[in-house]
Amino acid sequence: MNSENFTLSEKIVSSSYIRQGSQARRSHEQLIRQLLDQGKCPEEGWNESTIELFLNELAVMDSNNFLGNCGVGEREGRVVSSLVARRHYRLIHGIGRSGDIAAIQPKAAGSSLLNKLTNSVVLDILKLSGVRSVASCFVVPMATGMSLTLCFLTLRHRRPRARYIIWPRIDQKSCFKAMITAGFEPVVVENVLEGDELRTDLEAVERKMEELGADNILCVHSTTSCFAPRVPDRLEELATMCAKHDIPHIVNNAYGVQSSKCMHLIQQGARVGRIDAFVQSLDKNFMVPVGGAIIAGFSESFIQEISKMYPGRASASPSLDVLITLLTLGANGYKKLLAERKVIYSCLAQELTNLASVHGERLLHTPHNPISLAMSLDGLQAESDKAVTQLGSMLFTRQVSGARVIPLGKEQTISGHTFRGFMSHSEAYPCPYLNAASAVGITQEDVTLCIKRLDKCLKALRKEGHAARSSSTLPPMHQEDSTGDCE
Repeated sequence: MNSENFTLSEKIVSSSYIRQGSQARRSHEQLIRQLLDQGKCPEEGWNESTIELFLNELAVMDSNNFLGNCGVGEREGRVVSSLVARRHYRLIHGIGRSGDIAAIQPKAAGSSLLNKLTNSVVLDILKLSGVRSVASCFVVPMATGMSLTLCFLTLRHRRPRARYIIWPRIDQKSCFKAMITAGFEPVVVENVLEGDELRTDLEAVERKMEELGADNILCVHSTTSCFAPRVPDRLEELATMCAKHDIPHIVNNAYGVQSSKCMHLIQQGARVGRIDAFVQSLDKNFMVPVGGAIIAGFSESFIQEISKMYPGRASASPSLDVLITLLTLGANGYKKLLAERKVIYSCLAQELTNLASVHGERLLHTPHNPISLAMSLDGLQAESDKAVTQLGSMLFTRQVSGARVIPLGKEQTISGHTFRGFMSHSEAYPCPYLNAASAVGITQEDVTLCIKRLDKCLKALRKEGHAARSSSTLPPMHQEDSTGDCE
């Protein structure tokens, strides 16, 4: 409805009512105008009617929704199912063109605008979350692992002689396979144990740089967010080292946006040294469906280079999901979620400390990990060799998801490389343990139920262990006793 249509409406319905409706419409349009003008996440979240009005306005700008459109190409935004069309708000053309995921599509002005606005809003959120000097970013419809691969493939063109990627060990398959898929040889640097924490071995990293030669190294592939007792890499020192040796630096920041500490590490690393790009997951940080990531960096030209490396057009679903989510929350709503996560982290730490004390265990001291916690399982291991892995199964069947139980001595071979002590980020961590994380969206009820069910599982396993030991100490029965009176 434009002003002319509102004027015509006054011939049908009382002008005072039409003016009131027109004013209500303008309040929605004012929010949309601010978004288009500033390209930033609104301070306060929008209601669903404003978001749907905006998305419908975008959709009618795409050629598949033109009245009387005649499409004779091989890709005309045709969708046979109306349910599928509604699921995507009739934004069917996706994003980008065959040569660049960030390019504008002539026959999809609405989808192109969606793409540009999403990248702009996400950039604003990265700055609000702590990386204030980030220059550029884009949403890519791939999860973190494949997004890292895209970064490595882009660097290949800059460093054609490079064969190696130096990688401080983190036991997560996708980031390791990202390097293999890109055609490079990971150089695994074991972490060093400092107290309970597993930290970056800076001396070993620099030795590898000097041993392999800078020209033969594609990049250093570091990590922020991770499972305790591993803690974020020493990004400032690594960034300084990369700048000194002129070696690129890619950071796996999978679920680090929700942590001010992780984002501060990236900001400081870029300030004192070199960070070329950092990659983060959409689902882990913004509570949207799996399948999207954000590639960001401090050089606009390098981020554009990465976006041009993506072959073909791409799905707009991840961009649509995260834009809807951020417009719903607003900047203040997202910051509130991050603040709540921090509070619940402290609560979870205290509850695990109390529970560990009851069961003769302890909360591992990992102050440099701002998201994940770990509780020892030494006592449980002493009960039975199988008790530790059994605990993981028991928690899962009791609907405690996300808790990880790490036994000692597990081996795993990935793409020909064997990791000893797999899942513990170390060849020989001193004790088995259980992980729990306070990630964005967690509630106090989640913590309460987890602790209650974990307590019951630990009690049940110890009871089983005591019963097994008691039965093993009973004296063997005499032969005549075993036959009884049956003669």
